[in-house]
Amino acid sequence: MKNETRKIGIVQAPAGEAPLWVREAWVGIDLPLVRGNRSRKYRAFGALSGPKTFWRQIWGLVRGRTFPIQGYVVRADLAIELLSTSAPVAAEWWRENTPDLLRGILIFEEEVCRLLGTASVASHEI
Repeated sequence: MKNETRKIGIVQAPAGEAPLWVREAWVGIDLPLVRGNRSRKYRAFGALSGPKTFWRQIWGLVRGRTFPIQGYVVRADLAIELLSTSAPVAAEWWRENTPDLLRGILIFEEEVCRLLGTASVASHEI
């Protein structure tokens, strides 16, 4: 089943734990949003240093091991797939270094994104 969703365009390298060349590869990629059509405040973990399981994430949240981020949420697996079309080596870095993350989400901070129109995408649960 298809539905209409908003997209973001990445206009500058996001912050994060990935090497700069990997983060720069996001520039120019358009990504469909999974949670709403506007930027929101989230509590996040580092892609490399964050907990790898759901229960460890809960424990990290309780212990205050998160950081605040204002941004947009995208499906990690779909984002990496889209990245692979223009930067296959950067996409492979994500697959090799953050395999657990591929089942989850990525949050791109508001200041590195441009909100775009809608696109027809297959609906999937995360």
